[in-house]
Parts: sequence; C-alpha cells; structure tokens
Amino acid sequence: MRKTLLGLVGTAALLFGLTTPALAFEPVNVVHTEKVKAGPYDLTIGFSTWPVKAMQSLDFTFVPENGIEGKKGTLTLLRGDVESDDSPLARHPRKRDVWGLDIFALPEPGAWTMRFDVDGPAGAGTGELKNLQVMEQPGPPMGLSWAISTIPLFGLIALIVVAWRRTRATVA
Repeated sequence: MRKTLLGLVGTAALLFGLTTPALAFEPVNVVHTEKVKAGPYDLTIGFSTWPVKAMQSLDFTFVPENGIEGKKGTLTLLRGDVESDDSPLARHPRKRDVWGLDIFALPEPGAWTMRFDVDGPAGAGTGELKNLQVMEQPGPPMGLSWAISTIPLFGLIALIVVAWRRTRATVA
C-alpha cells in the first residue's frame, strides 16, 4: 500500500512538474536597442546580440510605443538595393506582448536596412532603420565547419565496414 501511494505521488509530481513547458525557454534578453519613427508610431527595435554578425542566430523585438494591440505591421529587409520579401510582424514566441523574430539570422555581412510599415488607430506609417552594420560570420568558414563535422560520420562508416568484414570472415 505504501509503495502504491508513493508511486501515485511520484507520478502526480512528474505530471504537474512537466506541464509547464514555458519555463524551459529562457526569456529574451535585449542587449541593444534602436529607435525608429514610423509615421505616428515610435518603434523600439531590440537585439539579443550586439554587434550583429552574419549567420548568427539572434532574437529581434519590435515594440511600438503603446503596445501592439490594434496594430498591424510588416518588415522588409534590404541589403543595398536588393529587397527581400515583406513579412508580417507577428508576436514573438517567447515574449508575447511584442512583435519579434525568434532565432533569426541575417545571411550576409554588410549594411542592412529594416523597413517597417505600421498600420493602426493613428493611421499608417513607414520607418527605416538604416545602415545596420552586420559583421562577418563568426567562427571558421562554413565549408571547413561542415568538413570537420563529418569526421565522426566517416569514422562510424569505417567502424561498420571493419565490423562487417570481421563478422563475415568468421562465418565463412
């Protein structure tokens, strides 16, 4: 009886202890902010890593002055004259009271521009964060990283071939 009761208490503790998945994610730590005026709206752009480096994942937050309720927005990323697709601004998955991008990386170094189109009760407005300097990718070049990371795969293949030959030789 005591073991059964202890088992039920342990199962209940595990059940209620694992039902809070939001605690598994760390909050968004904004380490640098920039201000942008988009028509009648003041936006604060937050970066979880500063300075921004190419191919480095980070969180972006976009916070209108009076919150995101009743507002819609789009973000357009530009590098030089090359424009990417417009993407609607959505709530950040871990910071639900602001717009944001979670684990996003800018693909190339250089000067980037973020264009914001915001529509809300005070009307529509457009603003730009110009000359966002994105530095070179951290770490070794991508080809070298991939080459180094495949070494264990080749070792596993060699181990399987050697084991297969040894077991086949003893059977014959």
